[in-house]
Amino acid sequence: MLRFTQIARQGEARRGQLELNHGVVETPVFMPVGTFGAVKTIEPRDLLSLDTRILLGNTFHLMLRPGADVIELHGGLHRFMGWNRPILTDSGGFQVFSLARLRRMDDSGVLFRSPFDGSEVFLGPEESIRMQRVLNSDIAMIFDDCTPYPATEEQARSSMERSLIWAERSKQAFEGSDNSLFGIIQGGMYPELRELSLKNLLGIGFDGYAIGGLSVGEPKQQMYEMLNIVAPQLPEGRPRYLMGVGTPEDIVYGVKCGVDMFDCVLPTRNARNGWLYTSDGVVKIRNKKYRDDVRPVDEGCSCPCCENFTRSYLRHLYRVNEPLCARLCTLHNLQHFLNLMERIRAAIEQRTFDQLCLEFDV
Repeated sequence: MLRFTQIARQGEARRGQLELNHGVVETPVFMPVGTFGAVKTIEPRDLLSLDTRILLGNTFHLMLRPGADVIELHGGLHRFMGWNRPILTDSGGFQVFSLARLRRMDDSGVLFRSPFDGSEVFLGPEESIRMQRVLNSDIAMIFDDCTPYPATEEQARSSMERSLIWAERSKQAFEGSDNSLFGIIQGGMYPELRELSLKNLLGIGFDGYAIGGLSVGEPKQQMYEMLNIVAPQLPEGRPRYLMGVGTPEDIVYGVKCGVDMFDCVLPTRNARNGWLYTSDGVVKIRNKKYRDDVRPVDEGCSCPCCENFTRSYLRHLYRVNEPLCARLCTLHNLQHFLNLMERIRAAIEQRTFDQLCLEFDV
């Protein structure tokens, strides 16, 4: 079940509400990444305290470890990881891109060599959708071929056409599910290929549409140009998802183009490396200048890290390799990103989104 309602709009920016089987999601939304069924260093109750509405999991990795049989014993990923709100799962298509050196691919699917034990694993549209049905994902993604950058027009066309073949098969394999399935637009950096991909996906028909194959190494300006071309062409009455993006300014720009949903590992990965997002820019907590700094990371933040601890203390934890540092920094960064989404939603409703874009120089 999926119902998308548009509540307000300013320019292309949309404020909406997404109703899914496990709850309601306010959009635009940022989805924390829980690749292996957990957001690294924190618990589901921490995510609830931050009012996280939806998480992202990874089909490929969960298929390998712990495996479909274990998750099936729990009735799906929600019970397995102790999370009762919506979940979106990537199809494994990104691993077609990221594990290129470990796989062989043709139109039937992809034969991977497991990055964990070297065993051979086949993943095609049917296998991906079957696993996502076991996971009971509120939103499943079609299995696609994520086009690398750079790619010639011929390479991008071949990748896009393969993704369309897989989209048809994903849709057929998903028949009978009461969850939702999103199509993924590919085509590299070629506008005419993106438009052809979208046209064919609309012909197949999906509950929502994602823009894939961006933030894969291309210059940021190229990503922005492609967003400007593709996002406004997506159907008005369906949610729009920009996969794997991104920084705060990328998210604001995506919303400006009409995108509703985002995910990225940046806030959690950077937290573990001591990079903290604040209203005044990034704080690299390992730096010596924070040794005697008794201020919170961000004085305007109400996360558990900022309410209780100083920059000096966090630097100490980082330098002694104390796991608590990663946990506190993760809580802070996720709070920062979720607060940004709340600001964006309010700005669209109050018709002040243009001013927020100026603040982020987008």
